[in-house]
Amino acid sequence: MSTLHLVRMAVSLPDLARWAATRNYGWTPRRDQKGREQDADFDEGRALHHLLVESFGVGVLSPFRLLVAPRSTHAHLYAYSASDQVTLRETAQAYALPEVATVCNWTQLDAKPLPESWRTGRRVGFEVRIRPVSRIASPLPNSSGTAFAKGAELDAFLIEALRRFPPSIGEHEQQMKQAGRSRQSVYADWLSERLKGAATLEPDVRLAHFQRRRAAREGFAPEGPDATLQGNLVVVDPARFQELLARGVGRHKAYGFGMLLLRPPRNL
Repeated sequence: MSTLHLVRMAVSLPDLARWAATRNYGWTPRRDQKGREQDADFDEGRALHHLLVESFGVGVLSPFRLLVAPRSTHAHLYAYSASDQVTLRETAQAYALPEVATVCNWTQLDAKPLPESWRTGRRVGFEVRIRPVSRIASPLPNSSGTAFAKGAELDAFLIEALRRFPPSIGEHEQQMKQAGRSRQSVYADWLSERLKGAATLEPDVRLAHFQRRRAAREGFAPEGPDATLQGNLVVVDPARFQELLARGVGRHKAYGFGMLLLRPPRNL
């Protein structure tokens, strides 16, 4: 099994936004009900996806996570990579465009190797930012009197709510609450399914952050859940767990979601 490295690189958020604007990467103009353009949303994940691919190659720094302190103009990008810091610096030196150095200074990129193997039964704390969505296999009626088409990508919480309750009888949040189902429990189940075979979740997974955000994708800007879960897991299959770290969890992994950041296990 190849060594996996945890990589850290500083990112200037204003310079990232300017770089993305010149390429039209990551900006999602919004329109009001009359079709008038409003302030644009900025999807840092898509901008970083393009910057990392152009500078390091496809999938070299993926999955990744951008961590930003409140009100800060600078952030740190963390990523998993099969390449060490010397190789990554050499790659960027050879291929990155000069203006990229103002966005992220690859000469100060750091990396550390992760354990080459994980003991079966080892408890590990984690934090993961996810976009908990699934594609539906058949049309699903919604509250507007129409239906979401087969193959539509929907919030896992909304899918369960629409399947449990007729869409016309009330608010989904209240209905689910009365049924003992919260976003936290739905998203924990969603994550557990995607860890299956590699690790199991311990109880009391916590929904540390949730908002709905618009994502910038080719030709459209879907709105969806942006959630951060914290908790503990237990390694079931060391090889598959290592592959899971390298691959990431869920959809939109190339855009800043799905990276399992590891922590010492703790009681939540």
